[in-house]
Amino acid sequence: MAGPKILVVDDEPNIRDLLTASLRFAGFQVRAVGNGAATISAVLEDEPDLIVLDVMLPDMNGFSVTKRLRGAGYTSPILFLTAKDSTEDKITGLTVGGDDYVTKPFSLDEIVARIRAILRRTMMEEEESTLKVGEISMDQDSHEVFIGDEVIELSPTEFKLLRYLMLNPNRVVSKAQILDHVWEYDFNGDAGIVESYVSYLRRKLDPFTSEPLIQTKRGFGYMLKSPKA
Repeated sequence: MAGPKILVVDDEPNIRDLLTASLRFAGFQVRAVGNGAATISAVLEDEPDLIVLDVMLPDMNGFSVTKRLRGAGYTSPILFLTAKDSTEDKITGLTVGGDDYVTKPFSLDEIVARIRAILRRTMMEEEESTLKVGEISMDQDSHEVFIGDEVIELSPTEFKLLRYLMLNPNRVVSKAQILDHVWEYDFNGDAGIVESYVSYLRRKLDPFTSEPLIQTKRGFGYMLKSPKA
């Protein structure tokens, strides 16, 4: 079965070629273009499942391209590639309709992992409102969390943190990624807030699970373990 269709947009031929080869090796169908106008044409011709979009393009920036695509009804995820690491640029990207961003220079493994996580997350959201990982069930509509018949009372931030971990089961996510996706900004790089909330979650979940599900991977981040893996 053919993999998801990815459109790569970057004006640097070496980056386009590198991404195209890596993503094809990872099992994706890939098409690559070098500017904003070609991006819009490519989406109209053959709507991709996800776009990897460079912010700095020769004819229009990636934010403008995203606005036009969203305005035309394109709803699939967009992953920005940006040379800028400022909070302002990240917020702009999310505001215009982006789903995630990777800062240049990037690792190819990170790009593949981000794409898979985004596609998994969006497919799960489309299929059903209930997430389930191991013994934990989450109703995204009612914001209720259950372990068996036990209702787990969580604060809004604890809920968002658990949801992000459940959308990435058996995958190590860094403190920086958690800050970006749960708090949606850098929080001045204060990773201590992540440690605190992971601790709060563990105190609420661990008494009701057969084994601790949130694992610490020292030097890397955290992972929600699914016994089914």
